[in-house]
Order: sequence, then C-alpha cells, then structure tokens
Amino acid sequence: MVSESADFKGSGPESESAAAFGSRVRSAVIWRSGSQILAQIITWGATLLVIRLLDPADYGLFAMTQVVLAFLAFLNGWGFASALVQSDSVDPFRIRQAFGLLLLLNAILASVQFFGAPFAAAYYGQPLVADLLRVQALIFLATPFIALPEVMMSRALDFKRQAFVNLAAALAGAGTALACALAGYGVWTLVYAPMALFWTRAIGLTILARLLVWPSFDFRGCGQIIGFGSAVLFSQFFWLVQSQSDIFIAGGRFEPHALGLYAEALFLAQIFMAKFVPPLNEVAFPAYSRIKGDMAAVRWNFLKTVRLLMLVAAPFYCGLAVTAAPMIETLFGAKWLGMVPYIQLISLALMLMTVQILFAPVTNALGKPSISMFAAMGGAIVFPIAFLIGAEWGLIGMAWAWLIAAPLLLLITARLSAPLIGVSLWDVGRAMLPGLAPALVMAVGVGFAGQLLATLGWAPPIRLALLVGLGVALYGALLWLLEREAIAEVLRLVLKREMPVGEVPVQDAI
Repeated sequence: MVSESADFKGSGPESESAAAFGSRVRSAVIWRSGSQILAQIITWGATLLVIRLLDPADYGLFAMTQVVLAFLAFLNGWGFASALVQSDSVDPFRIRQAFGLLLLLNAILASVQFFGAPFAAAYYGQPLVADLLRVQALIFLATPFIALPEVMMSRALDFKRQAFVNLAAALAGAGTALACALAGYGVWTLVYAPMALFWTRAIGLTILARLLVWPSFDFRGCGQIIGFGSAVLFSQFFWLVQSQSDIFIAGGRFEPHALGLYAEALFLAQIFMAKFVPPLNEVAFPAYSRIKGDMAAVRWNFLKTVRLLMLVAAPFYCGLAVTAAPMIETLFGAKWLGMVPYIQLISLALMLMTVQILFAPVTNALGKPSISMFAAMGGAIVFPIAFLIGAEWGLIGMAWAWLIAAPLLLLITARLSAPLIGVSLWDVGRAMLPGLAPALVMAVGVGFAGQLLATLGWAPPIRLALLVGLGVALYGALLWLLEREAIAEVLRLVLKREMPVGEVPVQDAI
C-alpha cells in the first residue's frame, strides 16, 4: 500500500553523478532486455511445439480477433499512466487518479468488446470469432494492475523486479499453451495462453510494487496526465490503424488458411521489432526524461542507440530474409512453407521500421508527444493506402506494400522529429550505415550460398545451420574490415570502458 506521505520525486542526473546514472541505465537495460530474451526463449519453445499441433486456420481466426482487441486496447489508458514517468514529481493523489482512470477505461472496453463481439463475427463471416472475443475481454480487466505498477517501477528505473514477474508470466503462458494444445483445444489455445500471461503479470507486479491503492475518480487537476496521455493515446490509435489495417483488409478478402500463413509470417518477421526494441524503449523513455535538460546528451545518446541497434537489427532481418525457407521447414514443418515469400519482403521493411520507432521515446521525453502523434498519423495514412493497393495482387501484394510504405514512414518521422532532437537526416543515415552496409553484403553472399545448397538437395536443418554459420562469419569479418570503430563502441558499452579522448563527454545513459 502506498503511503500518503511517501516522496515520489525521482532522483535524476542532477542528484547523482553521470557515471552513477549511466550505470543505473545499463543495469535497467540488462535486466529488461535480458528478461525479455529469456522470456521469449520460453515462449518460442512452447510456440514451436504448439504451432505443429494447430492448423493455419486457427491462427487465421485468432488474427481476426486481434484486430478488434488491438483497436480497443489503444484506449486502455496506458498513455495516461505513462505521463507519471515524464513528470518531474508525482504525489500519491496523482497515482490514485491514474489508477481510477485505468479502472474506468478498461471496464468500459471490456463491456464494449463483450457486447460488440457479434458485429465483428458478422464482418468476418466467422461465428466463432464472437465467442473468442467475449472471453478475451477479461484481458482488459487485468490491464490496470499491470500498467500502474509498471510505469511507477519504470520511473525509478527498477526493472529487476519486473524481470522476475515477466519470467513467471512467460512460464504461465507457455505452460497454458502446451497444456491446451495437447488437450486438443485448437484455437482456444491461443486465447487462454495470453490470458494466463496477463493475469500472472497483473498479480505479480501489484504485489512486488506494493501499489495496491484506492482509486480516485475525482479527476480535477489532472490536466498534465490527460494532456500528455491524450497525445500518446492518439499516437497509439494511429499506430494501430497502421499495424492492423493489413489483417483487417485481408480478413474480409481471403480465407482463414491463407490469412493464417500471412499473419504468422508477419508475427515471425516482427519478432525483433515487437519483442526486443520495445523493452529498450521502455528504459529509454525514463532515461531521456532524466537528461532532457542536456540536449547534447540527448542527441549523442539517440544517435548511439540507432548505431548500436542497427548493428544487431540489420544482420537479423537480412539473415531472416535469405534463410527463411530452410528455417520455416526446420522449425515449423512443410505445411508452413507458404510463409516464406511474405517473410522475405516484410523482414526487409521492418529493418527500417526498427529505426522509426526509436524516435518516439525521445520526443515524448522532451515533452512533445504531438510529434510522435503526427508521425503515427502519417503511418495511418500511408500503410492502409499501400495495403488496399497491394491487396489487388493478393497477399503477396500486401507484403510488397510493407516494403514501399516503411521507408516513407521513416522519412516522415525523421523529418518531424529530427529538428527537436537536434539531428539531421544525414546524421540518422550515417548512424544506420555501420550495421546496414555489411548486413546487405552478407545477405547477398548467404543468398547465393543458399541457392547452391538447395540445388544440392541437402536437408533443411543442415542448410540452415550452414547458412547461419556463414552469415555470422561473413558479417563479423565485414565489420572487422570496414567498421572496427563500431566494434570498439560495443566493447566500450559492454565493458564500461571510458570513451577515447575527443568524443563528446556527455552522459552515456541510453
């Protein structure tokens, strides 16, 4: 229980040394990213087993429900709660107001989804969708007990306790998924597993954060929460229009089996962007909020984040594109090979999208969430138009739409955000280059090797192992030859070494 006399003013760089603050951020990144990686290993292990037991049609039906769930979820009040992170200080009454707002909004959303489920089922022509949506409405009731503890712990850069809860939730979700799949629950497996995960997180975070407070429904004086949260809310809405419009458009045009292949290809291609970058942004937002008074530090850390992330993201996406066929056949089985062309196109687009989503934590922390809102609005216009046009050529046309719309959105976002951060488009491009250039060369070499191995008739697992080994060796060699400074920067970050003389002596926070 939160004490009414507790001091909620966060300590920032002004109250601790730059080295101490940087160390806290590194620790936060390690705990948040490390737990995310371990949680994903647990989840993927269960997924690989479950996906062999379920049919593509099950995933197609589930994807239809996710469009509805996602469009309602943007109203769940998470953006209002995140305003507590950006604020210089927070009192107990503001926490109670945020909790009351979260409870009210999510109760309304659960009711809307429960009673509106038949309309969604009628649109898709799939009666089972209504039953699935009604049960999934319970997820909204867990959201207030996740959002409030999470934002308060993030404000304090306390990601260690979150890590333990996230791992427990991953185990609960994976165990539920395996049990339901083996019991023959079919598509319901995909419903019950996330519910187990969400409610485990809700209970665990509430207990560990000790934030079981009485909600306040007196919203007078919460203008900062409403103002900041509204901009974040609209950003999330536009993001959802952008990210869910392809399934919404395809759901009314293509049958569940084909849609299931596309949806799972999209899920697989988005793994890095959707599972590993958001945890980094969760740490980046409060960290940028603490150093927002030092724009040189903000600029330097943003470009460093782009540079370091592309050293990982670029080879991942390029490698995924050229090893998709043996990887899918090895991990998922031959019945999923229809995913391959979709993965190849979408993964290349997501390489740019990974950079695009790095701008929002910075502009939000600088008190300008409207910038990310307008950038998201651009995506909500560009992507649906591209998907509508691409759908005329089938699902492969929609995959091509990703490759056309992604670079346009990156340019829009950079043009809007760069002046506030103090960088240019050239600065961003130059930060991307150390990872992007060697990755593209590596992809060409691995692609030729993959074609050669396929003509020899080697088994998919052997081809996959050889291609991954070749890709790692080739990318590492290219970095050593062309980008030794990038390697040195990674080593300095990991080993916490000092910067060479001549570099800007700002806080190495992000």
